[in-house]
Amino acid sequence: MSAPQVRTELPLVAAETAGCSCCSTPSAKQLSPQPEGTEYSVTGLTCGHCAQTVEKAVSALDGVTSAAVELVAGGTSRLRVSGPQTEAAVRDAVTAAGYSLTSR
Repeated sequence: MSAPQVRTELPLVAAETAGCSCCSTPSAKQLSPQPEGTEYSVTGLTCGHCAQTVEKAVSALDGVTSAAVELVAGGTSRLRVSGPQTEAAVRDAVTAAGYSLTSR
């Protein structure tokens, strides 16, 4: 004689509320917002130290809440700046740090 099988019934939950990333579909509430800020192109950066130098120079501007460089060594890196600032002020800070702001 064999032991009786015990089956547990699991409650059905809508996939979008289940919180499982493999089977849920994203809803408007679950989408993460795009990062805010203005993006600039910077040339002349070759290493992490260069990126930190630009970030520090731009972060020192009045109103800037963050500055982050996505480094492309020897190519065109991206600088994202959050907070009120003018392109001229960002260009001056990047140039003073020894690099070139190529476009917005």
